[in-house]
Parts: sequence; structure tokens; C-alpha cells
Amino acid sequence: MTDHNDLPVPGRRRALTSLLAAGTVAGTVGSSLRLTGNASAADEPPKDALTPHGHQPSNAHIEPADQPGANNKPVIRTQSDYFYRPSIHFSPPTGFMNDPNGLIFDGQTYHLYYQYDPTAPYAGRVHWGHATSTDLYTWQDQPIAIDQTAAGEAYTGCVVLDRNNVSGLFPPRKPEAAAAPPATPTATQTAVQALAPELRKTTSDTPYAPDKMPALGPNESAPFGSVYAPSSSAETHAAPPALPPMPGGLVAIYTRATPQSQTQYIAWSPDGGQHYIDYDHNPILNIGVNSFRDPKVFWHEASGKWIMVVVSARAHKVLFYGSIDLLHWMHLSSFGPAGLFGVDYECPNLIELDIEGDEKGRRWVLFVSVNPGGPLGGSVTQYFVGDFDGERFTPDNTVIGLTDFAKDSYAMQVYDSMPDNKAVYFAWFGNWQYCEEVPNRSWRGLMTLPRRMFLRRDEMNWLRLVQRPYGLEAFRGEKIPFKVERIAAQSGVQVALPTGTAIELLLTVTVDERSNPQPDGEQGRAGRFVIVFSNGQGESLSIGFDAFSSQLWLDRGDLHGFSQPFFTERFSTPLIANSRRFSLRLVLDACALELFANDGLSVATALVFPANPLTTLGLQATNTGATIEELALYPLRKTMDRPTAL
Repeated sequence: MTDHNDLPVPGRRRALTSLLAAGTVAGTVGSSLRLTGNASAADEPPKDALTPHGHQPSNAHIEPADQPGANNKPVIRTQSDYFYRPSIHFSPPTGFMNDPNGLIFDGQTYHLYYQYDPTAPYAGRVHWGHATSTDLYTWQDQPIAIDQTAAGEAYTGCVVLDRNNVSGLFPPRKPEAAAAPPATPTATQTAVQALAPELRKTTSDTPYAPDKMPALGPNESAPFGSVYAPSSSAETHAAPPALPPMPGGLVAIYTRATPQSQTQYIAWSPDGGQHYIDYDHNPILNIGVNSFRDPKVFWHEASGKWIMVVVSARAHKVLFYGSIDLLHWMHLSSFGPAGLFGVDYECPNLIELDIEGDEKGRRWVLFVSVNPGGPLGGSVTQYFVGDFDGERFTPDNTVIGLTDFAKDSYAMQVYDSMPDNKAVYFAWFGNWQYCEEVPNRSWRGLMTLPRRMFLRRDEMNWLRLVQRPYGLEAFRGEKIPFKVERIAAQSGVQVALPTGTAIELLLTVTVDERSNPQPDGEQGRAGRFVIVFSNGQGESLSIGFDAFSSQLWLDRGDLHGFSQPFFTERFSTPLIANSRRFSLRLVLDACALELFANDGLSVATALVFPANPLTTLGLQATNTGATIEELALYPLRKTMDRPTAL
């Protein structure tokens, strides 16, 4: 599991301090006065941490947008671009988006950077897109933060707050100039101010806010419903609030990638994260292979240093480095190969999570994304529970967990500097097997809802990952009337769904005992309970619970908007063995479906593409009845200022 060739070396702190001293010019600050931070041969990981061949394919997925002429193909916006656009999940304005990057809360603003091709709806020509929020749901687009350059594409990385400028990248701050006295208004300004109450705008001067738009259903001229399209001015937003005065600021550590090389770069932001300036002496880490990427850096208080978690992708190794100045890095240990075989390791994250329940305490969890190689095909994220001592991650056992029982959650990244050390993350809502072929054409890619993570012991006493939507309750509308306490065998109930609106369903059910638990065709041996979203065109999306096996299933195979060989139609997961009771929290938002079963112990993330709007929600019992202990259905307020079907 771990690389036992890397025995602990005494005096790591002393070595790191010496490394810093050797790389610093006394009395100087600013990126142009720093010596190079390239890793020397002594600081490189042992050879068995690298790929057996110096050069491997740098990615397990092709990048069509990097091919000659790919970005010259016209992109035609269709109704699918509106119909499948979520209203509460983040999606890019145009182009192609994948991994979340640089997730950080700077004390005032949440930053979401992301892998982005702004020129085409295909992977390639990777920049860092950027959006900001004060609530993790209402996002404002910002300018591209890191560009593709002659040095390569800007692959996945992270952002940290170098509050005290330990990197020396930030120039000295100039003393604040005294505020100028207010200017005397001109005669014209005085007249305008006097007339302002009379110069009222009409309602036609500005577009409707998303949550004020009338919801118009589909008709002959608009089969997907009416479209809310914000004005073009909505694409330009004010910059987030400036950071409070401090010696340093936001620093990005990321991978610069070419077909021949992948190295780690550092950049600093002069304007609170709007743009980043590359360090003059990049790269700060180069081990001489072209499959070395996705650094995630955090401050480890117990050992008093920055920790970088990064992958040697094709070798299936997670590498740990330490630094006290963010520029000079020493290899500490390696982990792997471990877990799934797959082709490439990507996007590692290491975080300490709280344990729920009577046990309390905390444990370290190492997340590693794998592509391709998921049990259901394509990309997947695995996790290991264990301990981290500031140098080495040691798993508790040989058991691995998967973050999802469907297949559309990948490349998760945890927020840095969250209040109260809350563990909150975004993941890319997609799978490399079909992400460039989905029916929406002018934009592709979305993020999951923000999710908070814990650990909890299951009925077999294993520590398991728990995930729940974070802060979603604030966006609920008035509850949709739908009161049901019992459903008899071979019966069901239905309710109409609001058109073009994201919905949240909360449900707790106990399926009755069946006196004769023998196989009964599609009814199930001991009864099944089914949740069905449907429409008048014969499409259905179902989530069901089988009481005999205590398993949950998800079936998107009866939706007709998208078909592709790798687009798996059905998924399932075990819940609590021998239990006839389950709880479910479900969010459906255009093409995005997220399920959280049994208070977040089992999670599914799935893209769904109906050809027509799903207009009805039904609850059904098969050959035995069911008691509904909890049932709540909410519309969710639109938070994304994007053109959507209403």
C-alpha cells in the first residue's frame, strides 16, 4: 500500500529550514529576486515512485480541442443548451469545463476556479476559469485567472492564502495614501441629482431576475418550454471584495502541461485572485516525467509546514512533499499503487474529517481519482481512511471506498480555509467516457452541489464517508403540497412538478413485511418501493428500494435524450442489511441528479437527459404496502444567471 523504501529521515524540519536558507537571498523580496525553486536530484522521490519509463501518455483521455482546426468548427446553439442547463448547479457560460481547481474561502468570498477551454465545447487548450460567490450557489463569472501559455496548458492545481508572504512573491505594500477630499459637484451633477427621483426606470429597462420569470410550459413552438436568457451585460460582474491588508495574498500551485512535460508552477495574485502572475523561476518542482500533476497544498499545523499531495499518474503513486516557503519542496514519502488498477491516478486530496456519532474524533482521508478504471467504466474517485503524521499517510486497512455508486462524479477538490475547518468540496459532474458527446453543444460540464463530508461507522463497524449538500436549505421555495402517509400494495400516488424548476425531495419509507417472501416476478420477493419521474411521452426516471436485498437502484435507461455505448443506464448499492427502512434526499436540476441515501452514507451522481420535460412525480408500492414516515417536496430557487428552459 505504501512505499516502504522511504524510511523516516530524522531532522526533516532542519532539512527544510536549510533548504529555505539555501534558496533565499538575504534581504530581498519579490519574485524577480528569488533563486530557482526547482527540485534537485537529492529532493526527488526514489525511482520506484516514478513511471518505469521516462515518458508516458500524459493523459488517459484525448483532447479534441488541441487537434489542428478543432476550434474552427462552428458551435451551433440548440434548444438542448437551454433545456439541459441547470439552474442551481454551476456550469460555464460557454466552452468546456472539467476539474474544479483552487477552491478557497478567502475570508469574504468563495473562489471556484476550474479547468476550462473557453473556445470550444471540448477538452483541450486548458485555462483556469473563475467564478466567485458569497454562498456557494450564486456565482459571478470572473475573467480567466490563468492562461494557457507557450509553456503549456494550465492543468489542475490549488490556491492557498500566503497571509504572511512566506514565499516572498508579493512586493512590499506601499503606504496608504491619504484620502482626497470629496470633489465639489458640478452644476450638471447637481441638476441630475435633483431630478433623479423623477427619472424612474421602467420595467423594460432591465431583464427579469431569474426567480421572477413566469414559468411557461412547452408548446408547439417551444417544445422544451420558454427560455430565460439574461442580457449580455449579465456576463460582466464586479470583482469580489478586496482582501484585507496583509503582507501576502492568494497563491496558486498548479501543473503546466505539454505532451513532453508536466511540472509544478507557482503564481501569485496581485488583485485578490482575479489574475495570477507566474513566478520568474518556475517550475518549482520537476521530476522529469510527463505524467506528474494535480498538486493539492495545505498547511499542516502539527508539523509546521506546507504539504503538497501530487500524483505520478501512470505509476499509480501519490507523492508527498514538504515546504516552509511554498517555493522549495522536499520529497517526504510515497503511497501506492493501491486500490483500483485503472490507468491514471489524478487529483489527490488529503484532509482530516470529523467522525460522527458517539466515537467522535478525527481521521485522515486520502482521495485519489482514477481514469479510466472505474468499476462501472470511465472515471471514478476512491478513498482511503488512515493516519497522516506530517510525512507519511498510513491506511487503517486494505479496504477502499468509492465516493459514488453511479459514475458522474470525478476530480473532487476540498475547499481550503473553510470556517471552522468544515470539509466542503465540489466535484466535476461528468465522466470522461462521454463528456464531450452529451447533447448540449455550446457549453459542457457542470459541478456537483457543494457537499460537506464526515466519517461514520456503518452497521459493520467500517468507517465510511458521509456526504450531504451544504447550505442548500436556504434556497428552498414554498413546500409543494404532497401529503402521503400510506401507500397500499399495488398502488401509487402522483403530484405535478413545476416546469423548468430544480426540485428537492426528502423521503423516509418503511416497506411492510410480506407474509410469503417468494420470488414474484418484477414485484420483488419482499416488496419494492419506487420513485418515478415521468412525462406524457412515455419517458421515466426511477429510483427504487428492494426490501428483500435492502438495495437501492437508479434507472435512467428509459430517458430518450441521449444514448452512447458507455452511458451506463442502471446503478445500485446496498444499504443496511436486513433493513426494510431507508431515507433519501434527492435533487433534480435539469440534467443533474444527486441522491443521498441514509443520511449521506450512499451517494449517486448521475447525468440525466430526457427528451421532454419530466412533469410528474410518482410514488409506488409493488406487492406489499409502505409507510411514509417523512415526505417533503421543495422547488429550489434559481441561483445561476444562465439561459435555461423555464
